[in-house]
Amino acid sequence: MKFFIKQLNADAQETAGVEETTEVAATTNNLVVEETIAHDDFDWSVDKRNVAVYSKEEKEKYDNVYEGTFVKIEDGEILNGDVVGLTKTDVVVNIGFKSDGLISLNEFRDVQGLKIGDSVEVMVVEKEDRNGNLHLSRKSARIFRAWERIMEVHKTGEVVKGLVTSKTKGGLIVDVFGMETFLPGSQIDVKPVTDYDQFVGKTMEFKVVKINENIKNAVVSHKALIESDIEAQRAEIIGKLEKGQVLEGTVKNITDFGAFMDLGGLDGLLYITDISWGRISHPSEVLKMDQKINVVVLDFDDDKKRISLGLKQLTPHPWDVLPEGLTEGNIVKGKVVNIEDYGAFLEIQPGVEGLVHVSEITWANTPINAKEFFKLNDEHEAKVVTLDKENRKMSLSIKQMTDDPWSTIENKYPESSKHKGLVKNITPYGVFVELETGIGGMIHISDLSWLKRLNHPSDFTKVGEQIDIIVLSIDKENRKLQLGHKQLEEDPWAALQETFAIGSIHEGLVTRRDDKGALVQLPYGLEGFAPNRHTFKEDGKQVQADETTQFMVIEFDGNEKRILVSHTRIWEQLKAEEVEAEKKEAKVQAEQTKKAVKAVQSKVEKATLGDLGALADIKAKLDEAKDK
Repeated sequence: MKFFIKQLNADAQETAGVEETTEVAATTNNLVVEETIAHDDFDWSVDKRNVAVYSKEEKEKYDNVYEGTFVKIEDGEILNGDVVGLTKTDVVVNIGFKSDGLISLNEFRDVQGLKIGDSVEVMVVEKEDRNGNLHLSRKSARIFRAWERIMEVHKTGEVVKGLVTSKTKGGLIVDVFGMETFLPGSQIDVKPVTDYDQFVGKTMEFKVVKINENIKNAVVSHKALIESDIEAQRAEIIGKLEKGQVLEGTVKNITDFGAFMDLGGLDGLLYITDISWGRISHPSEVLKMDQKINVVVLDFDDDKKRISLGLKQLTPHPWDVLPEGLTEGNIVKGKVVNIEDYGAFLEIQPGVEGLVHVSEITWANTPINAKEFFKLNDEHEAKVVTLDKENRKMSLSIKQMTDDPWSTIENKYPESSKHKGLVKNITPYGVFVELETGIGGMIHISDLSWLKRLNHPSDFTKVGEQIDIIVLSIDKENRKLQLGHKQLEEDPWAALQETFAIGSIHEGLVTRRDDKGALVQLPYGLEGFAPNRHTFKEDGKQVQADETTQFMVIEFDGNEKRILVSHTRIWEQLKAEEVEAEKKEAKVQAEQTKKAVKAVQSKVEKATLGDLGALADIKAKLDEAKDK
């Protein structure tokens, strides 16, 4: 068995500090053998072979000399080492410590042609791990140095190069100085990026925009470099900007309110109202993405760096180049571009509009809803009523395209004439009927029916239905016709006055009931009203809705078209008649008894005791009759 030993020459070591290491037999004299054994309490000072033994002081002296031959290191320290050996899986590195360290060959994948004698920078992970080995790492040393440089460039703002190694959720992984950093998707470019794979494997320039020292994490940005370049271009362009200047731009984005233009490193807004002299509902009707157009600078803000652009300003205003032949009285054709409550705007040509007021839609005097009459983008012909080129205003009329029918209204629709009309509108007080375009009138709610008492005209007719009418009167000045419907028939109230005479009894249906009384449907379509106190039955209960029973007419007013009826009056009157009949019967009996008494008195000249008894009986009967 052989051992590795160290031959110590104390004098030589004190003067020169030289160490020799040789391999000799274990029995050599004057040698101190270093062997790790299990018996820590073994007394080395005893030597049975008379070998010289060092004193305690000498031993400490030589131990210090021995320890001084090695480099003192600490965990986490970074230093240079020499490659002293290579295996299939590891690299042996000497850093001048008691033993060499092993580093996985995977940590040298980026080094081409690694050989013995090369110097590498490593980190001491552990001076002595669980197996007693020196644990070194080239990767940890690289990450440490990379983090130092990343922190430095973050402070200075220096531009660094990095390799995009892979794609991750929300962005890319970039190798910067050998350390992985995160590139968010929003920081790749100034334009939105959806395909991240196209950047994998590319070397790009970045700025370190954020670091986290606690977890050694860094965020980089390529967009920041682009923005800094754009900022420089923007400053140069803004310095040369002037109002009214014409620039070439590219449409980079289209929104509902306008389009954003790229002016070569500087963005400007082309608002929707400055795209065309005519009305457009969306900028995409005129512009397309990536389209190159000339625009004029309307305004700009040095501080906020906002530029307002115009496209329509490159052409003359349409009102300034109106055709000479366009004058008042001309017939024009236009498209509906805007509808308001007060009328509609027709676009005669791009940028030139005229207003058709609601009063100029029809000759009729009935209310017109412009939003029901007009539809966007519909075309209409109209007559130019007024034209103000200086103030760029034009009023149009549709009704004046035809003659005013009210000028000869009495010829076609004389009073008492009968016609058919279309129900156009219903209000709480009446029905508006159109006889023809521009001609119409109103039937008041009281002129709809002779018999029915209506709560609302909609109970009688509906919008869109045809209705027979009679012209009651003509108001030519105010363009109004007073129409009637019930006047087409004779007033039935005069003929029914005898049928519904006061005291007559009729069968009726209670159609509605409230606190005031009951509404009763009577024969011939008439309606009567029974006040609350006239709805009681003989048993004390009241007549209810949907109940059919007898009613007595207690009031009939043909002028006011009103009938009052009573159910209570019927049974009250029957009771009164019964009482009256009993009174008459009692009176007849009293008269008969009185005659009998007179007859007896005429025959008897003198009264006897028996006669007096008979007279007493007669008197009792007379008194009883009187009581009844």
